[in-house]
Amino acid sequence: MHITNFEFKAVAKDLAAFEKKLLTLNPVFIGEDNQTDTYFNVTKGRLKLREGNIENSLIYYEREDVAQAKESDILLYKFQPQPPLKEILVKVHGIKVIVKKKRKIYFIKNVKFHFDTVENLGTFVEVEAIDDSGYGKVEDLKKQCMKYADLFGIKSSDYISVSYSDLILQR
Repeated sequence: MHITNFEFKAVAKDLAAFEKKLLTLNPVFIGEDNQTDTYFNVTKGRLKLREGNIENSLIYYEREDVAQAKESDILLYKFQPQPPLKEILVKVHGIKVIVKKKRKIYFIKNVKFHFDTVENLGTFVEVEAIDDSGYGKVEDLKKQCMKYADLFGIKSSDYISVSYSDLILQR
């Protein structure tokens, strides 16, 4: 499935306060997922295998590494966990890094909210305005995304430019 996102990731010093603000808008709570993202060595973009108790996907994505809300082009394959898939990916690409996190997931229409506690990194909020129809306008997705950046009071210094995998590799 091809998806276009407009998204941001930001440091959340008080994750509970951000979640409390979102709860005033009556989002749909999907659940709390314990996720392991295994990133693989690729020459372009990022390839990760997400294994969780809610979400299990093979995800390839490309996006600019800029500290602001940004567009992402994503190819997503959802699956039921089976060890051979991971074994094949490890043999073909090798593991770049592994990211472990606890993630609370909410939705308001097509906007997905992640409240993340990432092992060895800290707490973050991530907001994704999602178009999986192929008919949405990136500008509309950007407006949706920025609406929630305003709600949370995200400052330019709060934005994270790279993925959690990059942050772990930088440590």
